Amino acid sequence: MKIALLTNFITPYRLPLYKEISKRVEKLKIFLSTPMEDNRNWKPEWDDLDVTVQKNITIKKNWKHSHGFKDNLYIHIPYDTLFLLKKYKPDVIISSEMGARTIQASLYKIFNPKCKLIIWATLSEYSELGRGKLRGIIRKKLLPSADAFLANGQSGKRYINKFGIDDKKIFFAPYTTDIKEFLDIPQEKDEKTANTLLFVGQIVERKGLLQFFDVLKTWGDANPDKKVNFIIGGDGREKNTLENYSLPQNIKLEFLGNIDFKKLPEVYKRAGIFVFPSLLDEWGLVVNEALASGLPVLGSLYSQSVEELIQDGINGFTFHPDKKDEIYYALDKALSVDQQKLKEMRDKARKTIDFLTIEYVTDNIIKAIDFVTKK
Repeated sequence: MKIALLTNFITPYRLPLYKEISKRVEKLKIFLSTPMEDNRNWKPEWDDLDVTVQKNITIKKNWKHSHGFKDNLYIHIPYDTLFLLKKYKPDVIISSEMGARTIQASLYKIFNPKCKLIIWATLSEYSELGRGKLRGIIRKKLLPSADAFLANGQSGKRYINKFGIDDKKIFFAPYTTDIKEFLDIPQEKDEKTANTLLFVGQIVERKGLLQFFDVLKTWGDANPDKKVNFIIGGDGREKNTLENYSLPQNIKLEFLGNIDFKKLPEVYKRAGIFVFPSLLDEWGLVVNEALASGLPVLGSLYSQSVEELIQDGINGFTFHPDKKDEIYYALDKALSVDQQKLKEMRDKARKTIDFLTIEYVTDNIIKAIDFVTKK
C-alpha cells in the first residue's frame, strides 16, 4: 500500500514520528511545500525518508486574531500536487491542513475514487477564530470529501464536528516527539530550582509573554520578599522589548536565545515550573516536553495541549491569558506551593505524558489508514 503524506515542512520534532510511520506502512512518500520556512531556526533534515520538495508559491501576510494579537502567516500553494499524485498513484493520501494542497488532494480523489483521503487537521477552535468567511465556505465543501480525519484533541474534534463529520471518522493524533531524554531528567530539585520559571519558544506576540510580564511585575511588587528566576529560551520580534522591560529587583531574567533541539533537556533540567501564556496554540509541544521533564505547567487554556493535559492544582496551573486576574491568581498559586506539593506535582506531571509517545500517535494514524481502506 502506497501512502502519500502532504505537509509544509519537516520539523525536528515531527521527524521521529514520520520515521515511525514509514516503518509501519509498505511505502511512504512525503511531499513538502518547502524545505523550511524562513522564520524557523531549524535546518532541513529528513534522514532516509522518501521526500519530494514541491513547486510552491508562498504568500506571507499579517493576520489579526479576534483575541487582538497579530501574527505572521505563511500560506503555501504547492501547485504541482495533482501532477505528483498522478505520478505516484497513492492508495491513501494524508494531507495536513485544509488549504491548496488538500483541495488538490480532494480533486485527485474525485478522478481516482479508489484512493482514500485523510485530512490531518492541525487546528483548534481558537486557532480558527476570525479566519474569514471564504475559508468557511471552502471547508463546507472540502471536509465531506475526506474519508477520515486526524485531530490534535477535543477542541480540534469539536471544530470538525461543526461540519457534520461523524465521530467515528475522527482519530486523535496529538503533537508528540521522542521524550526519552526528557524522562531522564532527575525529579529531585533544590528550592531555588523548583521555583525557577522557564519559557521555551518563539518570542512573538502570539505567545503572550508581554501580558505575562505585566502580571509578573505586579506580583513581584506585591511580594518583595520572594525571589524568582525566569529563564527564557528562544528568539523573536518581542525579545528586545522583554529584555528592556522594567521588572522589580526580586525578579531575575535570563535570556538564552535560540536553543538547539537536542540541547533542550539540559535547559528544562534547570527549572521547576514551565510557563506557557500563549494567546493561541493549536497544540504546544513544549507542554509535552515540560511534563516529560517533570515540570508542572503554568499554562494558557488557549493552548490545546494545556486544555488536554493540564489539571489545575494537579500537574499545573491554568488560566485564560486575556484575563490578568486569572494569570495573577495562577502565578501566585504556583509560587506559593510548598516544596512537598511541588514534588508531588512533578511526579504527576511526568505520569500525565507517559502515554503520549510516538508509538501511540503512530498507532492512531495506522487505525485511520485501516479504517479508510476497509470501508
